[in-house]
Amino acid sequence: MNILAIDSSGDQTSVCVMLDGDVISFSSKHERKDRPNWNKLLSNIGHKKIFLLDDIDLFAYANSENSYTATRSVATYLKGVTVALDKPLIAVLAEEHEGFHADKILMSAKQQFENSGFNPKAFDPNDANPVYAIDTQYKKINE
Repeated sequence: MNILAIDSSGDQTSVCVMLDGDVISFSSKHERKDRPNWNKLLSNIGHKKIFLLDDIDLFAYANSENSYTATRSVATYLKGVTVALDKPLIAVLAEEHEGFHADKILMSAKQQFENSGFNPKAFDPNDANPVYAIDTQYKKINE
């Protein structure tokens, strides 16, 4: 099984890929308000060299309250990728984990996928929205 996971705390983003059991990860610091450079992050774990996004069976991201903006940025990016590729997406709850990096997100997503009986339909990207313990008071469009 091939899995790609992303975690961002707002000023640091980590990516991790598992390809047939081998794990490669990369982490990069950036300014808090800067959007991560997805091409740089992914190329540092072998994207377009040893794997393509279409080779990935499962995508995951950290649903973290460390940075609402970072979490929404990662969710938006991965939702676009997974909808386009018709792949499952898991939002892994990471609220209690300080420094919860993409490798831990990947392993948690793998466990959830295994527990589902490897059912990709159980993790529809359209349902993989960030969830916060407190009401963020953001204005919702069309409601």
